[in-house]
Order: sequence, then structure tokens, then C-alpha cells
Amino acid sequence: MGRCDVCGNEYEKTMVITAAGRQGTFDSFECALHAMAPSCGRCGCRIVGHGVEASDGRYFCCAHCAEMAGVPAGQINA
Repeated sequence: MGRCDVCGNEYEKTMVITAAGRQGTFDSFECALHAMAPSCGRCGCRIVGHGVEASDGRYFCCAHCAEMAGVPAGQINA
């Protein structure tokens, strides 16, 4: 039985997720997203979909947030 790294719940069907060199044990996708999903560089929401990445490596939930953060449209990788 595993223990969730976020909520501490012991659960027999935990999942281990490895991404970008990080690894965690979780009892739900909700906890996995809370721990591992990147946050928007402007509004702070968790980026659950594709989001966008600026050429300087910052992540945003959408092109609008990237533009509002001062990233020129030509430097947004969707």
C-alpha cells in the first residue's frame, strides 16, 4: 500500500508518476496535478492542458497571459 505525497492518504492503488526528472506517488490525478503541473507565470493557475511556453522558458496557461506578461507574440511557442 502506498502513501500519497500530497495528502498522505494510504491507498492500495497509488500511482507513481515520473516527469522531467521528478517523481511522486499519488492517490489521485488531482493530487498529482497539484504537485507536478506547472503554474502560469502570470495568473498562477495550474497548467493542465498544453499551455504555452515563451522562448525564455516561462510557462503560461494561454497566449493571453503570455502577452499580458509582456512576451511578444513571436516569442510564444504554442
